Amino acid sequence: MIAICSDTHSTGGHQLEGAPLEAVRDASAVLHVGDFTSTTALEAFQSECDRLYAVHGNADSVAVRDRLPTARTVEHDGLRIAMTHRRDGGETGLAMFGRSRDAEIVVSGHTHQPTVVETDDVLLLNPGSHADPRGNTPGFATIEVESDAFEGRLLATDGTVLETFGGQL
Repeated sequence: MIAICSDTHSTGGHQLEGAPLEAVRDASAVLHVGDFTSTTALEAFQSECDRLYAVHGNADSVAVRDRLPTARTVEHDGLRIAMTHRRDGGETGLAMFGRSRDAEIVVSGHTHQPTVVETDDVLLLNPGSHADPRGNTPGFATIEVESDAFEGRLLATDGTVLETFGGQL
């Protein structure tokens, strides 16, 4: 399972508890699409999981920016995921970013709003923020990959499923 988080905005740690903490600890890979804010939060995430793939966001400290790229592409269990905190051009810009990286999914953050948008050739996923929802439902996401398909869930931090999504590899 892949666990996906964003927008922690913390100076004191990962701010994970309940369902998101359990998902991060159980995942074979964790993706975080920026705005840890501090190295303390980044290192707290690293201490909870075996494999963390992350990018920095606009609110990250210089020390976090020095350690993480702006964008990256991860292949895990045959699923290609393009990661960025935010992309100019909205959904169109994100879809173009995903196509340019031959990804099935683009994961982004920044808005703190959990969303899934299916385009013609790439799925756009924003897990929301587990720690600083800013008026939105606090959220995170999980993805399971089996043979030639993936199934995902966008979840509230209490474990309630907000939306399901999936596709072929």
